[in-house]
Amino acid sequence: MLLHVATVRPVFVWGQPGIGKSDMVRQFAASVGLDCVTLLGTQLAPEDLIGVPQIVGEGDGARSRFAPPEMIARPGPYVLFLDELNGSNAEVQKAFYSLILDRRLGNYELAAGSVVVAAGNRAEDMAIVKTMPSALVNRMVHVTLVSSPADWMGWARQAGIHPLVLDYIAQRPDHLCVKPPKTEEPFSTPRSWHMLSDLLVSCQVPADAAASDDLLRRLAGGCVSPSHAGQFVSWSRLRRHGHSVDSLLKGVINWPASPDERDVLVFLAQSLRARLAKELPATPKNGSVASRQLAYRAKGLLVSLAEISVEVATTVVAPADETGEDPAQIPDWFLSEVLRDLPGLAAARS
Repeated sequence: MLLHVATVRPVFVWGQPGIGKSDMVRQFAASVGLDCVTLLGTQLAPEDLIGVPQIVGEGDGARSRFAPPEMIARPGPYVLFLDELNGSNAEVQKAFYSLILDRRLGNYELAAGSVVVAAGNRAEDMAIVKTMPSALVNRMVHVTLVSSPADWMGWARQAGIHPLVLDYIAQRPDHLCVKPPKTEEPFSTPRSWHMLSDLLVSCQVPADAAASDDLLRRLAGGCVSPSHAGQFVSWSRLRRHGHSVDSLLKGVINWPASPDERDVLVFLAQSLRARLAKELPATPKNGSVASRQLAYRAKGLLVSLAEISVEVATTVVAPADETGEDPAQIPDWFLSEVLRDLPGLAAARS
């Protein structure tokens, strides 16, 4: 998109914090062999763009001319990245008008081949956002960046992300990114999982998660959503013992029934929910033999889970808007079958 559009017209990239907007622009600049100069809208004043007046000439011929900053007035082409553009105040936004539309600041014009890309958060992201004037909005092509677990995993393998983070997101791709909360607490984004990876590497946590639960809880709790941090620790404990939702579905292990393992129980239950949401088809007519077997096995597991905790079993099949943090939704047809078949399955189990 940037290669074919930003080289022709300025582009504004919308997206929530931590989703990778800045990294994407820098990678784009590197891919086309250009330097990337970043201006942070929230830290700019108008004079930072148009420069300060400079007297040119002498006597009656003396004139004032604005001298744009050296970082902008470059002799060769480059990528000018206007980060958090819609976080800047009205006067700064007005200073961008001619730069974005005409690629000009006073008498200085961007070198041929230069590219202008802007980015910013949305109003619902609980970030510093100011309304952009319609004249500024209309000067750019607008695109929205969303998170893709598959794309992120491909990048993460090349970037050396810690194996624990890689394997966890592979198991719970729905935990990669959530909407910013209304309270001031950590929340999960591609950036925050990257931060957690850096901490795990710094603390020399091995790939087999052979570290204390307390250490993992402190590290994860400082980076990602509280519920995700708790499940990350539970999953790490399961990993150490070779347990997984796959083992549960195959009948190799049973639901943990001990009160001391409730966090593990919750993680396995939510992992089952994520597996059902990912692998069950939208309609039963489109299902494969494997998906039907998964549905049948899951019903039996729900019966045995309810015998341990009705509350936890309910979270597996609860509507998405009742479980928080935008969990993946299980197809309606499966929920209908659960209501229809569970009494018989429970009776058979008894």
